[in-house]
Amino acid sequence: MTKTLDTAPPPQEIDAIIRGLQGDPFRWLGMHQEEGGPVTVSVFSPDATEITVLDAKGRPVAPLEQLRPDGFFHGAMPKKKPFAYRLHYRNAQGHEWELADPYAFGPVLGEMDEYLLGEGRHEELYRRLGAHPAIHEGVEGTAFAVWAPNARRVSVVGHFNAFDGRRHPMRRRGATGVWELFVPGIGKGEIYKYEIVGAYGHTLPLKADPVGFHAENPPETASIVHGLPKHEWTDDGWIAARGRDQRREPVSIYEVHLGSWRRGEGNAYLSYDQLAEELIAYVGEMGFTHLEFLPVSEHPFSGSWGYQPVGMFAPTSRFGDPEGFARMVDRLHNAGIGVIVDWVPAHFPTDAHGLGNFDGTALYEHADPRQGFHQDWNTLIYNFGRQEVANFLRASATYWLKELHVDALRVDAVASMLYLDYSRKDGEWIPNRYGGRENLDAIDFLKGVNEVARDYAPGALTIAEESTAWPGVSRPVHDGGLGFDFKWNMGWMHDTLAYMSQDPIHRKYHHHEMTFGLVYAFSENFVLPLSHDEVVHGKGSMLGKMPGDRWQKFANLRAYYGFMWGHPGKKLLFMGGEFGQEREWNHDQSLDWHLLSDPHHEGLRKLVRDLNGLYRAEPALHERDCSPEGFRWIEGGDAENNVFSFVRYGEEGTKPVVVICNMAPVVREGYRIGMPSAGNWAERLNSDAPEYGGSGAGNGGRVYAVEEGLHGLPASAALTLPPLGTLFLTPE
Repeated sequence: MTKTLDTAPPPQEIDAIIRGLQGDPFRWLGMHQEEGGPVTVSVFSPDATEITVLDAKGRPVAPLEQLRPDGFFHGAMPKKKPFAYRLHYRNAQGHEWELADPYAFGPVLGEMDEYLLGEGRHEELYRRLGAHPAIHEGVEGTAFAVWAPNARRVSVVGHFNAFDGRRHPMRRRGATGVWELFVPGIGKGEIYKYEIVGAYGHTLPLKADPVGFHAENPPETASIVHGLPKHEWTDDGWIAARGRDQRREPVSIYEVHLGSWRRGEGNAYLSYDQLAEELIAYVGEMGFTHLEFLPVSEHPFSGSWGYQPVGMFAPTSRFGDPEGFARMVDRLHNAGIGVIVDWVPAHFPTDAHGLGNFDGTALYEHADPRQGFHQDWNTLIYNFGRQEVANFLRASATYWLKELHVDALRVDAVASMLYLDYSRKDGEWIPNRYGGRENLDAIDFLKGVNEVARDYAPGALTIAEESTAWPGVSRPVHDGGLGFDFKWNMGWMHDTLAYMSQDPIHRKYHHHEMTFGLVYAFSENFVLPLSHDEVVHGKGSMLGKMPGDRWQKFANLRAYYGFMWGHPGKKLLFMGGEFGQEREWNHDQSLDWHLLSDPHHEGLRKLVRDLNGLYRAEPALHERDCSPEGFRWIEGGDAENNVFSFVRYGEEGTKPVVVICNMAPVVREGYRIGMPSAGNWAERLNSDAPEYGGSGAGNGGRVYAVEEGLHGLPASAALTLPPLGTLFLTPE
């Protein structure tokens, strides 16, 4: 009879298993048969005092001998060949349980998966990495896989194994650096992390899953077994229709922070389903075409507003599970509202459970802080030149666009990615291989993301937050550009807000700040952003930036919004700006919806609603947003009177729209401007109308243009310009 010690693993290997230092557990644990030898089973279970091997029908085959009091069991089987088996356990208290042995299962990842992951070319790596509930070899459980190439040992830990990293060490897949393990008997909802023994033998802080699909509600930090979201989508028509050229479509974006747009009783978060219900009603009435969410990727610190994410594949659990997010997107699409999410590949936080020093080395980041650390945000910078890291991020983009049906990614902090010396002094950055300041790896990465977006989610868009004069941001990659569809026009925002903040008596000295944007307005496909960045960090609210008394503040803001909606470029307005939120935005509480009981605030809201309606209804206000043929100054140089007038044109056969802005607090009677044609022109919108809280000055709803040329146009009209007001005119 074979003695147990004759077939047991070497003592040093048993010691390594018990001490959690075994990097090749499948070599020793589970069922084995050496050539000519008996079938053996080895198990490590520190809770058990007795273990019996059962056959597939649950019949006892043989008990295992406890070789170490720490929980190592081993035994030789009476059967001649390996067989399907389960394990029956008993502990010192007499409790009994039965489980399949994780080390009885073959790999879940196939050879092609292994090859693509190893090459860093698996564009949908989220289908293989992460935690996926599955039936493997006829048994229910969860397949775990994680990339940690420099680790000495990686284990799955959770409540199911008392967070003991010795119990479920994973199988390393060759040179790919991917570790995997199928754990039978656990499924959706199970809490887990990875315990990693790093490159230098140190056990690292427990890590959340980089490709986790769901996470605990912060401040807890564990991942939750979930798998890809399962949702029966009903938005096929929407997805098919979004392939239209968005440069020629009305795009008016309402930017929202889901945690503070509205809250429930006791200042509690609303769920994804509740948010969908209320956003559909409100945004539908307001006429915005798209919602843009500040980052919804899982993030530990709410004060980062989502801009320091750790879960690049996980919608935040603050508002529900991934299916809740999917339902929200689906319902918004069915209500005719597009969905944009802020996506943050520029940096990631240093939280111990995150990606930093993931396998004991600078894996996702650069080791040199001159390349790998953002001084402004105290965050780490991805190593875009590492193929596996770039692939990880591209797969995240694919996931949000393809699997969660998001219509566009607004890519945060692109400027910080493009320049190696971004916000750095001399000596604090490393030049590229040509001695320049351009981050060549980031450039290639961004081009790759934009091309992948087109391949995997046709009709989806990418939008760059890029604050410099980098050329060709929204030019196609094949034409030498970065490949984004749109770029935020930060210069327009800065200049025009600087003008509007001036007392009207001084505005004539700053007239160029309102007109300069037209010098470069068509060099990119622009979005005009009045975003969250303008109402934080002591900047006050949009209303608070306006000069004058209370009436003038509202009138200034109404006139400014009129200028913005008339100006070439797509529109973006942060929540609260549409009704004149008075205090600075606070992410920890709801907007001040009670202000809508005040006629001034409600009037401003109605104006934004009607601006959206006019913008969508009149092709001249959106068809040529990105083309110089869509704009002509009538008189852009009347600095003395603080007046701007221009024409917007659509495609052939559409009627033009004339826009006149009077940025002085006085009524101007008989103000004559050139007009595209003679005849009656309807006063389609007047920001000074009484229903908006204005004085009611204007032209009684109609203007007559005579055949007397002016300003290079064939006709002209004498207008009454309302104080601090914007007019929109269309030919009858």
